[in-house]
Amino acid sequence: MSHRKIVRNSDVMTEKFVMVDGLHTVADAIELASAQDVRVLLVNKRNEDDEFGMVLMSDIAKKVLAKDKAPERVNIYEIMIKPVLSVSPEMDVRYCARLFERFRITKAPVIEAGKILGLVSYHDLVLKGMLAEKQ
Repeated sequence: MSHRKIVRNSDVMTEKFVMVDGLHTVADAIELASAQDVRVLLVNKRNEDDEFGMVLMSDIAKKVLAKDKAPERVNIYEIMIKPVLSVSPEMDVRYCARLFERFRITKAPVIEAGKILGLVSYHDLVLKGMLAEKQ
């Protein structure tokens, strides 16, 4: 009987992400994303009772660019996904992939004890996760 190595979200997540405030403009957020070379912006909580948000570049394309809105006049809170579906660092990547499929998402923050540790995507699950299984 072969034992499959368990690969967890914490093994494949990227710790490179940018946290923005909901009051930032889309123009500010694009500059931050470009400077930090990230494709996802995580939106910080306003207070302890709030939830994290997320903005994908596709959200900006669909809700700002395609609607011909000025990025300097649109705030992040107007286009963000909130609350964001998050995953545990201890979750097996196979279950994470199933969760992504079930809810039709492609990325999720990895959260533990109310703190964002990183971000996991299909890219991470496939390229890092499946390679780690073989080692």
